[in-house]
Amino acid sequence: MDIRIAEDFWAGRMLPEGIVERWIAEHGSQVEAGAPVAEVRIEDSLHEIIAPVSGRLVAYVAKNDIVEPGSVIGQIA
Repeated sequence: MDIRIAEDFWAGRMLPEGIVERWIAEHGSQVEAGAPVAEVRIEDSLHEIIAPVSGRLVAYVAKNDIVEPGSVIGQIA
């Protein structure tokens, strides 16, 4: 299942993009549904990205990569 950046994180924001601040879980690690796996900074706000299901994390983007609303940043396999 894809790990997608929620478009509502940009509600009321001026900038059209955010930055992957850090991965909380490492690429290839086992994660549980509902656990935070990454943090994304949009303007002055830091948002946790939550694992939608349990499984192994496959990261598609790196720390400091730029992301847009709805971007897929990884997958839980």
